Amino acid sequence: MMGDVKSNHVLSDYCIPDYILVPGSLAEKEPCVPSCPVLVFINSKSGGQLGGNLLHTYCSVLNKNQVFDLGEIKPDMVLHQIYANLGGLKQSGDLLASAIQNSLRIIVAGGDGTASWILGVISDLKLPRPPPVATVPLGTGNNLPFSFGWGKKNPGTDSQSVKSFLEQVKNAKEMKIDSWHIIMRMRAPKEGRCDPIGALELPHSLHKFHLVSETDEQSVEGYHTFRGGFWNYFSMGMDAQVSYAFHAERKLHPEKFRNQLINQSTYLKLGCTQGWLFASLFRPSPTNISQLTKVKIMRKQGQWEDLEIPRSIGSIVCLNLPSFSGGFNPWGKPYRKKFHDRGLTPPFVDDGRIEIVGFKNVLHGLLLLAPNGHGTRLAQANAVRFEFKKGAADHTFMRIDGEPWKQPLPVDDDTVVVEISHFGQVSMLATPFSKSKSVCDPSSPISMDDDEEYNDSVDGGEPSESWEEKRKFGAADTFKFPDEFDITHLS
Repeated sequence: MMGDVKSNHVLSDYCIPDYILVPGSLAEKEPCVPSCPVLVFINSKSGGQLGGNLLHTYCSVLNKNQVFDLGEIKPDMVLHQIYANLGGLKQSGDLLASAIQNSLRIIVAGGDGTASWILGVISDLKLPRPPPVATVPLGTGNNLPFSFGWGKKNPGTDSQSVKSFLEQVKNAKEMKIDSWHIIMRMRAPKEGRCDPIGALELPHSLHKFHLVSETDEQSVEGYHTFRGGFWNYFSMGMDAQVSYAFHAERKLHPEKFRNQLINQSTYLKLGCTQGWLFASLFRPSPTNISQLTKVKIMRKQGQWEDLEIPRSIGSIVCLNLPSFSGGFNPWGKPYRKKFHDRGLTPPFVDDGRIEIVGFKNVLHGLLLLAPNGHGTRLAQANAVRFEFKKGAADHTFMRIDGEPWKQPLPVDDDTVVVEISHFGQVSMLATPFSKSKSVCDPSSPISMDDDEEYNDSVDGGEPSESWEEKRKFGAADTFKFPDEFDITHLS
């Protein structure tokens, strides 16, 4: 018997027996078949004390062996073991194991960085039926939970709040969203440190990659390659600089960041003190995007074209979901005529396109508070490429799904390249309050079947010369946290 489930029959819909979770455990004679089996991953250091409290509550209402503290065990180890056990039990004719694998759902509690970590692991493990994911908003921005109707305020951690959330998970619908692969390549410095960026300075979702093929044309001696993935956004410029300042301050004084409201007010203050507020009001900033990088986009498979960036733009966002900086939608809702005149399509989360938006300064960003406010819509594309050469600055700031870093730029004739491309999809769980829209929704004005131009070269056709580095995000197996890494910084 599962001593951890006790006698609470109300939650039997979600509980998974020990023999499924722990290899070698004895099976029950007449196990209850859960209608909505869940695995729960919690960043216990997110949300101040909330993460730890939530961990305790989930362990008290479910089988404790189906609840995992990400500070103690890594999700790739958990999922690899459970799916291997499920596969063995299915081969032996275990009907419960088959039912659980077919209906399994995942709950992840943490910030956007934590959620992206789990999504990367699920993608890299190539699970037989990848489970859909529900997100509990424990971070500061909580863009991923907000996009799918789970809210953006930190949740209650009492038993009733957890039971209510589980009920929502059971009733939620599955929604596919695009995954975006990112590759960054730069020359190793001739002097000083071996790595151009220290391991702890990179976001958790960007990993060092060593090409395995000696014949690969991209395997150039003296270059570092990093790869990763994102599901919400990649941004560069002044917004990432503010985020970097926030994370740096939180790292120095974690005791000051125990409350979501305080975190958000601190974030706003930093935005006003980082040169964001009045930059570009009267003249372009000396480090505007157009002076930092050359941008190329791919609208048709294999055809790169230059994207002109206005000189006033100080921040650029490649957006997959309709939520940025705590719930704002930078793309907005353009009038249908504007869509037609500029060759744009409505923004869907599963159409293989990413929206590219620019901002001038904080005052420009404040337009998002207006009912029809939006940033400068630059383009929609299947892939984006940034090329940095020696120029106006020796560094810039970048951010992936809420995790920022300071990126060195060339100081000689070399080039730093950042390339973003579509790479399959993952399944999310969405409530009726979801902000995200799918092309598969009958109410959507377009369908992917009408778009013959898009083709994911990773999933079909001949592999490109850099296919090996794009085969995974690097979130599982190839990447391990350094011993000194503190998951508090996953937001």
